[in-house]
Amino acid sequence: MADVGNMRARYRRILRFAIRHMVQAWWFELTLPRLGLERISARGRAARLRNIARRFHDLAVELGGLMIKVGQFLSSRLDVLPPEITKELEGLQDEVPPVAFPALAALAESELGVPLERAFASVDPAPLAAASLGQAHRATLSSTDAADMGWADVVVKIQRPGIDEVVDVDLAALRRVAGWLSRVKVVSDHVDLPSLVEEFAQTSFEELDYLHEAANAERFAAAFESDARVGVPEVVWERTTRRVLTLEDVTAIKINDVDGLRAAGIDPSEVAAEFAAVMFDQLFGRGFFHADPHPGNIFVTPISGDAAASDASGRAWILTFIDFGMMGEVPDTLRRGLREVIIAAAARDGRGLVDGIREIGVLLPSADTAELERAMTQLFARFGGMGFAELQEVDPREFRAFAAEFGDVVRSLPFQLPENFLLIIRAMSLTSGMCSALDPDFNIWDAVEPYAARLIREESGNTVQAFAKQAMSLVGVAAKLPQRLDELATRLEDGRIAVDVPKLDRRLRRLERTTRRIVSAVLFAGLLVGGVLLRADDPVLGTVLMALSALPLLHAVLAGVLGRRGPG
Repeated sequence: MADVGNMRARYRRILRFAIRHMVQAWWFELTLPRLGLERISARGRAARLRNIARRFHDLAVELGGLMIKVGQFLSSRLDVLPPEITKELEGLQDEVPPVAFPALAALAESELGVPLERAFASVDPAPLAAASLGQAHRATLSSTDAADMGWADVVVKIQRPGIDEVVDVDLAALRRVAGWLSRVKVVSDHVDLPSLVEEFAQTSFEELDYLHEAANAERFAAAFESDARVGVPEVVWERTTRRVLTLEDVTAIKINDVDGLRAAGIDPSEVAAEFAAVMFDQLFGRGFFHADPHPGNIFVTPISGDAAASDASGRAWILTFIDFGMMGEVPDTLRRGLREVIIAAAARDGRGLVDGIREIGVLLPSADTAELERAMTQLFARFGGMGFAELQEVDPREFRAFAAEFGDVVRSLPFQLPENFLLIIRAMSLTSGMCSALDPDFNIWDAVEPYAARLIREESGNTVQAFAKQAMSLVGVAAKLPQRLDELATRLEDGRIAVDVPKLDRRLRRLERTTRRIVSAVLFAGLLVGGVLLRADDPVLGTVLMALSALPLLHAVLAGVLGRRGPG
């Protein structure tokens, strides 16, 4: 059990950190602008945000526990935090000292119900990896267990003693801070912080339950059971509990070890293509995917000559995945939302695109989407007829101008990426980065095409109905137009039309610079998938949609740079 006094001190320290920086934000972002000193506020904003991130980094490393997970979680929330913070937290890893082995051994023996020397033939007391929630050690199975499994080398992951109490305290502090911030209108209108904390809590509890991770490993293995490209470590269930996880030791060549791959006679560019194919098979085919495919979790495992000969491709290696604590699913609602985005893009229907984005769960219920619908219509009007070759000839300054205009429209809308969609973006981002590092000529669009085509085949039965729904929606809008014009005139007469003033506009720009990238991310996914899927039946329309997807992707990349360079 963790010391009660230490837990109270930990709780208070987290709250003090939050209060200090909340007061700082109130002073610089609200008070100074009201006093006409917004230039002073803007001048040092980037440095202040980076300083906050550095201080949180130091706090997280010192406290360990869930705080490091908080930093890693926040570093991926581009929909909530400015890029100055997310960039600073990107490198936050489990930079914590290892637990002394006797304490871990005692916990493992309590969990397994037998002394370690009976549970295993040997356990290496030197940690293979030390993390904030647990620690991994190499071990050897007993002769009996080894005979049953058919192999002896394993990796044993053991939770840190007292981590449950630490997590409870950290979550209590986070809930208190979220409650404070949710009373601030400018925050509550744009971010549902209590829900965000509960989302994080659920993810943390799943990571603490090693039985859940073991079940994920088996589910993943079953999904790829007949796929010769993928390897998964077996679970030793007799030596696994909620706090102890024993897996087959499958350590091999790290996927990003280019020199190691070449030394083994493996072409890195082939690894890139295969890795992308496997990841997109998970995302678009099986709907259950590894959400943390960083280099430490993927090995390239050489296989014997006989096994390679039996593989139709003649491949002499497989991709071996480990660490299944963070997995994602593509739910039906997300599929439906993406389908709506695809169909609306094909019909050049701005309202339909917004409806699809809302179906995905990106827009909060309070969002007023009229301006966003107009922005989508302008996007189609401006770039709708361009193909790939034409887009390559467009002046980059025009793309930057479009990014700025598009960002100005969407910045004030309350966006928040749902967890499943965030995991999809994370997996795609890590996949693209890894493949590009292995092969500079890698083209992710070529890799996604066959799996996107499968999605449209699965959804093709609903396409005609969806187009009919779009047509009926347009008829309904036309029928209601006279009534809406009358209502607009009445609101104008009553003075109930709200107009943004420049000062409010600048404040929204400062507070929500990162939201301008979220719609672009969704549009990129929808337009790209739509173009790929429709290209087989309609090459012209498919190519146009794929070309359009480059625009929101470019904006998603450029918006952060523009936001940092701009005045607000």
